[in-house]
Amino acid sequence: MNLFPTLGTGSQLSRWDPFNGMGSLYDSLFNGGSAFPMEVRWSPSMDVLENDQEILVKMDVPGMERKDLSVEIDDGALIIRGERKHEKEDKGDNYVRLERGYGSFLRSFHLPDYVDQGHIKAECKDGLLQVHLSKIPGKKKEVKTISIN
Repeated sequence: MNLFPTLGTGSQLSRWDPFNGMGSLYDSLFNGGSAFPMEVRWSPSMDVLENDQEILVKMDVPGMERKDLSVEIDDGALIIRGERKHEKEDKGDNYVRLERGYGSFLRSFHLPDYVDQGHIKAECKDGLLQVHLSKIPGKKKEVKTISIN
């Protein structure tokens, strides 16, 4: 759980297969226009900004209210959870396509040592959750260079 996650653990060499991925292509072609759409899993989009005073996390949570969200600090990690519930469906509704995601999400990030965990504020307005993480004045990022022998 890093503030800025990395991608992958490595790569492997493999022989090129022209038919690799045909199954998922076939599924996307035929399930994309299905009269029985599959439910979309979702995780809110977010931005992380940093200046001299704070780190600011902005997360898009359209259609959600404060009561649907939870912001916690646990063992040096910022944890944001929420749940977007399905709208009440009318028995006469006949969906052709369902793309809006519903359900629970959880995002977590380890906080740097220079974040003041006693001074964190969160606000949610107009579908935007903002978490303000104040920095400890005078405490700087510590970068330690390791010599390579």
